[in-house]
Amino acid sequence: MIEQFQKHFEERGFKQLTAIQEAVQAPLAADKTVFGIAPTGSGKTLAFTWPLLPKVMKGEGAQILVLEPSQELALQTTRVMREWAALLGLKVHSATGGANLRRQTERLKKERPEVVVGTPGRVLHLLETRSLKLNHLVTLVIDEADDLLRDDTQAVVEDIERATPLETQLAFFSATQSDTLDQLDVLFGRDLVKIDVRAEDKSRGPVKHGLVAARTMSDKAVMLKRLSQTKNFRALVFFTSIKTLHYTASRLRHDGISSATLGGRQRQTERETVMRKFRKHQIKLLLTTDVAARGLDIPKLPAVVNFELPTTADGYVHRTGRTGRQGEPGLVINLGDDHDFRDLKKLLAATDYKLEPMTIDKRQLVTNDADKPGRSVAKANVKAIQKRQRDSNRGPRKEVVRTLDDSLSQSRPKRKKKNRKNKGIRLKHRRKNEEKQQ
Repeated sequence: MIEQFQKHFEERGFKQLTAIQEAVQAPLAADKTVFGIAPTGSGKTLAFTWPLLPKVMKGEGAQILVLEPSQELALQTTRVMREWAALLGLKVHSATGGANLRRQTERLKKERPEVVVGTPGRVLHLLETRSLKLNHLVTLVIDEADDLLRDDTQAVVEDIERATPLETQLAFFSATQSDTLDQLDVLFGRDLVKIDVRAEDKSRGPVKHGLVAARTMSDKAVMLKRLSQTKNFRALVFFTSIKTLHYTASRLRHDGISSATLGGRQRQTERETVMRKFRKHQIKLLLTTDVAARGLDIPKLPAVVNFELPTTADGYVHRTGRTGRQGEPGLVINLGDDHDFRDLKKLLAATDYKLEPMTIDKRQLVTNDADKPGRSVAKANVKAIQKRQRDSNRGPRKEVVRTLDDSLSQSRPKRKKKNRKNKGIRLKHRRKNEEKQQ
């Protein structure tokens, strides 16, 4: 890491690199084509930001192009890269669908940023209209490659890659593996350095995976309402159907529950407003889909709720990766009936996820464990943190953890209201007694 980055790294309070950040630094700096696989929340954006930015020449036009599957993730990546690029005097711009095309075009032509982060459709359009030129491109980063290299999007990504110079370095990053990703060297005709750190990555915190019984859409909406009433609860709520998402959103609005939606045909400004409110804890439930929430980084997100269960194991991995980041405790709540839960267990049979029944009791989410009946999820998360501290070489240290339910704190006693009923009659009798005594 260069000196400017090392100093900022320490100022930000970072202690050490994650497994993926350490593994890809040397090959990326050496201009090799890299395929990095690491769990969600392991710092993949910084993993390619730190080694790639120092290779950029200021004022030479677009030299790094990063492709992201969604507008939200592109804006998030832009913010992260812009922070570190500013230390070198470099400019980073986003080019996403949903934003004003004319304004984006004017900014690209006028400011000539060295780094461009965008969604495939908008980037390809800018290339075809010659608003974006890649003559000096050094590196093309394809983030969330398992999502971008599928269906129609794969053809768009391949068209963009063909518009880059022959010597352009390629970098692929993903949280999961797929058949397409196994053939990257054939698809793009490059010698590939594959780096898989999923086994040794320790960036994930303790995450509970719960099964909460709710059969119909109406039952699930009621369960969401009950969950929102537990203390310190915030969650990303995932749907597979847009129709079901809008139905549930209208139910929650009718019940006065603090919620919002992310996705669909929202404008970019609307999406940014929703995400800002959710990060500032002004919204409790953020209803979304797999595509809209792919790769989102929401610090200390307490929970993820699968209103509709995912249909693939990879989908489950990406959804649940939104919580339990950077060592924080997390919670995944799966809503459904016995049949849904049997299918989910079959789907995740090859993984190490432990699914356990849970219920809501007295505004707390508790596990239905035969050995430890009624154990609060909040307490379980605290126990996991304490165990991790005891097992660490550094010895135990105090750590403040915001759990799902602050069940250990005592609630304040309610103040008794003064009984003001028949106040006038009491005053009348008091005056009569005083007159008699005189």
